[in-house]
Amino acid sequence: MTTRREFLGALPIAGAAFAVAGDFLGEGGTARAQEAPLAGHFHPQGKAPSKFTKEILKQSRAGLPFADTRDFDEQKRGLIASMTEMTIPADAGHVAWDMERFLFLDQQEKFDSIHPSLHRISRLNNNYGLYEVIPGIYQVRGFDLSNITFVRGKTGWIVFDPLVSSEPVRAAWKLFQDHKGEGLPVSAVIYSHTHGDHWGGVRGLIDEADVRSGKVEVIAPVDFMDFTVSENVYAGNAMNRRLFYQYGLLLPAGPHGYVGQGLGQGVSAGGTGLIAPTRLVSEPIEEFEVDGVRMIFQNTPNTEAPREMNTYLPDLKALWMAENINATLHNIYTLRGAQVRDPLAWSKYIAEALYRFGIEAEVMFASHHWPRWGNERVQEVMRGQRDIYANMNNQVLHLANQGVTINQIHNVYEVPKGLQQKWYCRGYHGSPEHNARGVVQRYLGFWDCNPATLIQLSPTDSAPLYVEMMGGSEKILARGRELHETGDYLLATEILNKLVQAEPDNTEAKQLLADVFEQIGYQQENPGLRNSFLAGAYELRTGIPQGEAASSSSPDIIRAMTTELFLNFLGIRMDSRKAEGLRFTMNLVTPDNGEKFIVELEDATLTNIKGFQAAKPDLTLTINRSDLEQTMMGVKTLEAQLADGTAKFEGDVTVLAKLAATIVDFDPRFEIMPGTKATGQQVVHADPYQAVPGKAVAE
Repeated sequence: MTTRREFLGALPIAGAAFAVAGDFLGEGGTARAQEAPLAGHFHPQGKAPSKFTKEILKQSRAGLPFADTRDFDEQKRGLIASMTEMTIPADAGHVAWDMERFLFLDQQEKFDSIHPSLHRISRLNNNYGLYEVIPGIYQVRGFDLSNITFVRGKTGWIVFDPLVSSEPVRAAWKLFQDHKGEGLPVSAVIYSHTHGDHWGGVRGLIDEADVRSGKVEVIAPVDFMDFTVSENVYAGNAMNRRLFYQYGLLLPAGPHGYVGQGLGQGVSAGGTGLIAPTRLVSEPIEEFEVDGVRMIFQNTPNTEAPREMNTYLPDLKALWMAENINATLHNIYTLRGAQVRDPLAWSKYIAEALYRFGIEAEVMFASHHWPRWGNERVQEVMRGQRDIYANMNNQVLHLANQGVTINQIHNVYEVPKGLQQKWYCRGYHGSPEHNARGVVQRYLGFWDCNPATLIQLSPTDSAPLYVEMMGGSEKILARGRELHETGDYLLATEILNKLVQAEPDNTEAKQLLADVFEQIGYQQENPGLRNSFLAGAYELRTGIPQGEAASSSSPDIIRAMTTELFLNFLGIRMDSRKAEGLRFTMNLVTPDNGEKFIVELEDATLTNIKGFQAAKPDLTLTINRSDLEQTMMGVKTLEAQLADGTAKFEGDVTVLAKLAATIVDFDPRFEIMPGTKATGQQVVHADPYQAVPGKAVAE
């Protein structure tokens, strides 16, 4: 297993973590002399909410359906035992889970730096204990970003979605066994979908030997392993950098920082692993018994995940909706990066589940949030969730077909007022703003059809002209301060961002832009938007945290990566500029699994094709797949394996050195906000848990 300290994206080629320690202040030294630090703020340059921000939050509160308190009734229903330990230690010695950092959310009714709707969902996500769904079905909630669910089987417990990491899973299992587990073992595990918060803790629950012997069955949707690995590989380094913004990983928990993630309070920091499924659900609708419990599986590909499935337990009239239905609008476009999802297909799969199962279901439960009881309530939530995704797809395209572009749609599309009054359709994970742009991107791409935006200059190249035409930095700063003082924060962003792009060393410009970002962040209902603006402010003030980037990976994930996927990613890691003029053809043979590849470097491009061998290769490399995995993990070089005879070759072995010379190790600390990388200091937070990077769970 590998810990969250070592691991961001599940692969050594895709992920790395920041080691953070040292001076907190970072670039910029102290706060500007004319402004005193805000008491209670985690950053010495942090500011209080302005009167404009307070007024926006006041108006938002007035328009929200706070009279509907059913979520609070459902959230606390069925509580068997609260978890008394507020922190769960990791095997590596740090803290794997810390619920204490969110207790401030329950200590006062409202905050002037947190959107009232976001405060509400974060309070609801403070559930922390063991709950009964119905007799025979139990959930432990609040131990991770997701829930873990236990269903009574004939011989033991069937587990749905074993969280992100092992230590919270072990703690959840202990709490469950202390109160309802009856001392029975785990008889089966079901992964509802491919995201890491639904399988990463499995080794804290079961032993792989029991899976191999057939004692424990592991069930997942078809193509589970392929998509579990591939979704985060090709752009993994960029995704892992971007998640620092979406997930606010450098923001300590508190009223002016991180307040939860909408789906749950955060991502655990323990050891992760993966045990491959022993049974795949391949048909659109498939029924079979799991440890004596009749289950009907509904495959829902390309909805919330590339591969996902709902499950109906007809004898219990209990409907498991995986992550297809939540107490929130989910992501169509994910801020950290992922392929844009299909909201129309998502809506239709919910509709199918409604008419197949929801017409009779008496309880609906899922991998996030809390259950819904009673058929009327089940159908209400299913219909609302069906409608929010369909409306977003249809009405965004309705507007696009009238000329509204990707750069306008987020200011034009509006969720229907009826859906706005349904708490479970609010944008706690996916916002209407970034999801609307995602729909346009899915169907029409990035271009707004204005030729001026087809071959745009890079921001740092165009910004100096803007600064010149606006009369220089002093005029921009003066106008930016005016806009800041009148609460016109988006307008202030327009001009201050140009100045920072043109003059990345202009400390005053960066500090003022940070102040603007902070106010916009305070105003957001959506945690991803809030975190992104606050993270931008943080890095403008402090710089990118420096320190050693540890690159590590779970052996389970490496074993799950196909050889073809590994070779494809080598082509991405190769710098074409270093490969100009090089040419070779290599046959790769992995005898233990019978695979063969042609790998060719030509035209400064590395390609591979499975199942073929070249007649006259420059090199033939023969190595067992199990040994190649050592190289894939960075444990052992090919040079060492050739030297000890683990790998064998025929032909020009210098080909490998030439290829290696073109391969780049991606740095996860690349600059997002101008002028932050070169000046970033090592940092330490009062909240060390939050300073540790999290898993790229692809939610």
